[in-house]
Amino acid sequence: MNDASGSNIPVLDAEEILAGIRRWVEIESPSHDAAAVNRLVDTVEGDLRRIGAKVVRTPGRDGFGDVLEAHSPWGNEAEKGILILGHLDTVHPIGALETTHRFRREDDKVFGPGIYDMKAGSFMGFYAMQHFVRTGRTTPLPVRIMYIPEEEVGSPTSRVRIEAAARNAKYVLVLEPARDGNKCVTARKGVGRFVMRITGKAAHSGARHEDGRSAIREAARQILEIEAMTDYATGVTTNVGLVSGGSGVNVVPAHCEMEIDLRVPTAELAESMTARILGLRAQDPDCVVEVTGGMNRPPYGKDEGIAKLFEHARGLAQEIGYDLQDVKLTGGGSDGNFTAAMGVPTLDGLGADGRGPHALDEQIRYSSLVPNTQLIVRLLETLR
Repeated sequence: MNDASGSNIPVLDAEEILAGIRRWVEIESPSHDAAAVNRLVDTVEGDLRRIGAKVVRTPGRDGFGDVLEAHSPWGNEAEKGILILGHLDTVHPIGALETTHRFRREDDKVFGPGIYDMKAGSFMGFYAMQHFVRTGRTTPLPVRIMYIPEEEVGSPTSRVRIEAAARNAKYVLVLEPARDGNKCVTARKGVGRFVMRITGKAAHSGARHEDGRSAIREAARQILEIEAMTDYATGVTTNVGLVSGGSGVNVVPAHCEMEIDLRVPTAELAESMTARILGLRAQDPDCVVEVTGGMNRPPYGKDEGIAKLFEHARGLAQEIGYDLQDVKLTGGGSDGNFTAAMGVPTLDGLGADGRGPHALDEQIRYSSLVPNTQLIVRLLETLR
C-alpha cells in the first residue's frame, strides 16, 4: 500500500459525474425485474467496452438479471489485483422516477430512485477506471469491476462469482454509499433470512369456531417470541417484516406465512441465533410450525487487513482535504460481507455521501462526488 507521495490529485468533473449518474438512475432497475435490470446492464456494458475494458457478461438465472465483470484495459488478468464491487439493482418499482422519486437537484441534494443505494457509487467506479484510460495512465495492480444484479435481495445467484473474484483479489473496494456524514464502513453485521410456515385447521368462524385452530393466532405468538430475541446490548436484532395468511374473514385461518430478518455482529451469534430460530416450535399443540432459512451474509469485523487498508485510505483522504472516519459497525449488509469474511481486506461505503437509502427522500450530496471519486482514483493508483 505504498503511497505515491507527491503525485497530483486528479482534477475530476462533478457535472460530468452527475450526468453519468443520472443516465444510470433514469434506467429503472428493480431487483426482481430481470428485463429492467438488463436494460441498465446493456448501458453499463456499452460504457465499459467504449473505454476498452475486457467485459464478461454472465446470463442471469432464477428470474434475476445478468452479472457484469470488467477487467481494466491494462494489467495481467491472472494477477491478483483490486476488485471493485457495485450493484445495479434497486428496491424501487418501475414508475418511481415519475412519481415518488423524481430526479432533481436542490442545492447540494440530488434525488432519484437508487441514486444513493447505489447507482452513484457504481458509476463513480466506472468513472475512476475511465479516468485512467483518458489520462493514459495505469495502476500498479490490475483492476476488476463487478456489477451485481440482485444485491438488494442478498445476491443469491451472484455470490459464487463474487467469491471467485475475491479469491483473485488483494483488496476489495465496495462502492456502497458513504454514511453518517461521509464515513466509510469497516465492519458489518451478518444477515439471516428465514421463512416460517404455520399450519392450523380451517373452520367456520361462526358456526364451528371451536373446531378451528388459527394459524394466524399461532403466528401472533411466534412474532412476539421472535421480536423478543432482539438484544441491543449484544447487537442482535430480529424483525418479522412480512406476514400473510388466511382465506376469508369468516374462516378460522388454516395457513400463515411470515418472513424473518436477523442481524448479528459475530459468527458465534450467527450460529446460536440461527439454531434458535430454526428450533422454534408451535405453542398450540394442534398447529404445525416449519422454519427454513439461514444466514444470507456472514458478519465481519475490522481485522488487521481492513484496519491497514482504512488507514491508507484515511491518509489519501487527508491529501484530498477531508478527514475520513469509519463506521465501527453497521447493521446493513452488502456484498463486502462475502469478501471480508474470506479474509480479503475490504473497504466498504466508498460511494457518494447522502441519506435515505430505500426511502422517499433518497439523495446524494453533490459536493461529495469529486472528493469521493478522487479517493477511489488515489486508492487505485497507490495500492500495491
